Amino acid sequence: MSLLGGGFLVAGAAGDAAKAEYPDRPVTIIVPWGAGGGTDTIVRLFAVGFEEALGVPVNIVNRTGGNGVIGHTAIATAAPDGYTLGACTSEISYFKTMNLAPLTPESFDLISRIAEIPAGVTVKTGGRFQDLKSVVEAMKSEPAGTLTSSGSGLGGPWHLAIAGLARMENLPASTVKFVPSQGGAPALQDVMAGGIDLFTGSPVEAKSLAESGEVKVVAVMAKERLAAFPDVPTVKEAIGVDWTLSNWFSLCAPPGLPAEVKAKIVETGKKGHAAPSVQTNLKERGITPVWDGPEQFAEFANAFAGTAAILLKDLGLAK
Repeated sequence: MSLLGGGFLVAGAAGDAAKAEYPDRPVTIIVPWGAGGGTDTIVRLFAVGFEEALGVPVNIVNRTGGNGVIGHTAIATAAPDGYTLGACTSEISYFKTMNLAPLTPESFDLISRIAEIPAGVTVKTGGRFQDLKSVVEAMKSEPAGTLTSSGSGLGGPWHLAIAGLARMENLPASTVKFVPSQGGAPALQDVMAGGIDLFTGSPVEAKSLAESGEVKVVAVMAKERLAAFPDVPTVKEAIGVDWTLSNWFSLCAPPGLPAEVKAKIVETGKKGHAAPSVQTNLKERGITPVWDGPEQFAEFANAFAGTAAILLKDLGLAK
């Protein structure tokens, strides 16, 4: 009896020893946007520190299509074992509102935001606008739709940026007509050519053109001035209106992660994010590093979803 019992004890101990702790193999992060884009760049910079802290390889896989729907759906429906993570972006807060996909912040285990890029207002150098005050005066005095802006697709973060500014000035969200574009580069070309009045995307995308004197960033939609644009005022500094809007990027996972696995991801993610190389590489590109953790991130995402829903309904884009 004692030998048999001891045999069970040894077998049990061996089984426990053989059970490896998470992670014991490479981890994949799905990026719902194309290689070389903003989200891809941010996640790859973060992954350097995350991989070192996690102790296993971290592979980046781009799953594009459907304005982010395909990749985000792949994240939400993956096995919740910690080996498939994702780079959720601000679109998860309004996919459902725009009837693009039944995805909301609650469709994911939210780990933390890792970075944000504030919107700004950029105009043609030597054009009719020299500061944000003159832009807002035109918004108030000219018929709705006279002024035009661009920087993303309809309903995207850079559309919400100018719509929210209009609302803060007690104007309809659609006061400035938004012309959809395939990104910042073509929108900025249109600003320089005089085809549109404003670029309301990231000032980072306008940095080289601003340095060459072709465009002028007149305000940033951030709480503080950006290190990359120390002479550009915030919206609050420029016109006294406390309006901020940033496109944000995060680490997320399929819903239902085991508690111990989620805790390990949060712990190692925070450590990797804090690595000097990660912080420096993000900041040098004009990107603001953020680590807020699961609870604060969930609170932020739900609040952002509420703001987006209001603006999208005002814009007539909510289905």
